[in-house]
Amino acid sequence: MRPPLPPFTKETAIEKIRLAEDAWNSRSPVRVAAAYTADCQWRNRAEFITGTAQIEAFLTRKWARELNYKLVKALWAHTDNRIAVRFAYEYQDASAQWFRAYGNENWEFNPEGLMQRRIASINDHPISDNERKLTWEGDSRPDDFPSLTELDL
Repeated sequence: MRPPLPPFTKETAIEKIRLAEDAWNSRSPVRVAAAYTADCQWRNRAEFITGTAQIEAFLTRKWARELNYKLVKALWAHTDNRIAVRFAYEYQDASAQWFRAYGNENWEFNPEGLMQRRIASINDHPISDNERKLTWEGDSRPDDFPSLTELDL
């Protein structure tokens, strides 16, 4: 079991999103992959991924090249076992160039609260250091840090 469980209310969908955000900000492929079914299907940009082993390998590659990663997620919509999320994240590449990525994710959960499908559309673009907005210290976004809407993202 991976609470909160479907069917989702607005409050439990927001809780599920924050738990996912915290896991992704930990940059731990094992921690993130634990939230998915063993046969989970992903579409991440143009990459198609199946199962937790492939998820872990993908995230290991991702965070090896996306340095100083910071992510904020927000609820877009929800139904009984589905949640739509919008997000923004910032990272540096090996040359110290900053980037901001924007996107949307569609999530589908099984009755035990594990994600069985994730479809992500993502666009990123270079930004300067003074354009950064996701600047908290540590791995977890502080509760009082501005939301995506407050950051005009």
